[in-house]
Amino acid sequence: MDFRVLLYYCYTHLQDPEAFREEHHRLCLSLNLRGRIIVAEEGLNGTVSGTVADCAAYMQAVKADPRFAALEFKVEEAPAHTFQKLHVRVKPEIVHVGLPAIKPYERTGVHLSPEEFRQMKDQDDVIVLDVRSDYEHHLGRFKNAVTLDIGNFREFPDKVEELRQYQDKKILTYCTGGIKCEKASAFLLEQGFENVYQLHGGIIKYGLEAGGEDFEGKCYVFDGRVAVDVNTVNPTVVAQCISCGRPDERMVNCANPHCNAHVVLCQTCAEQRAGACSDACQQHPDKRPYDGTGNYPKLSNHYNPEQGLSSYRAPVRS
Repeated sequence: MDFRVLLYYCYTHLQDPEAFREEHHRLCLSLNLRGRIIVAEEGLNGTVSGTVADCAAYMQAVKADPRFAALEFKVEEAPAHTFQKLHVRVKPEIVHVGLPAIKPYERTGVHLSPEEFRQMKDQDDVIVLDVRSDYEHHLGRFKNAVTLDIGNFREFPDKVEELRQYQDKKILTYCTGGIKCEKASAFLLEQGFENVYQLHGGIIKYGLEAGGEDFEGKCYVFDGRVAVDVNTVNPTVVAQCISCGRPDERMVNCANPHCNAHVVLCQTCAEQRAGACSDACQQHPDKRPYDGTGNYPKLSNHYNPEQGLSSYRAPVRS
């Protein structure tokens, strides 16, 4: 395949996030990359796609910055760009949880390599904790993992009291690429949990380096692929169509834009429901036409990849 998808993050102090964002945006433009990148005072987080050569040049440029010496790229193959646009934005946190005071580069859970995680996960004194949102772990999760009923990662702090029952266990946290675990494990330590670990590099790296053993189902990803296979050792399907209940891994967005829920809906039921997750959504007057994919990219709104640069001036339209 001629393209690559890069998933990465790094918690590190950035003195001037706005200036860094501007410089980084120009770097991505020069390399024809597309994707979503978040810059904050606490670091850098991104998923981008590009050609093999452009991605290699990008990785070299980022790693040349001493602030990102510890950054690790998760690299996957793709047949084409997995993003339609490039967005580089400054935000309060590189993953939104509402805990900007927690600095994982100062204290966080013990990093476990994929092989270390594989060896520890089934021990009697261990709890494997999925810190992702419910629509993600409904599609795929580690065997016997503890999952949380949260619609967004920012709800994680509210679930800490539910986890007190595991306070005397070793808690192995995991997420897609590792970034959420950095904050989640750091927060658990702050709340008095002592034996907190995290799967370094997340599910994606575990699939690349440990064959994805015992990860059941598919991994939800935040790009045009929507879901990817992880397990090449003992794969299985755990998700079910919300309409007929049969095993399926076809993730869509509800055709009702006011709902837009991430749900598993098999092809047959999706066609019968016209892409809607419920009867009410199917009858909603604003329901989007179903084109067979269940994905509804946002309208470009005159998108230009240079938007956000200090030198950019939006064209005047009559």
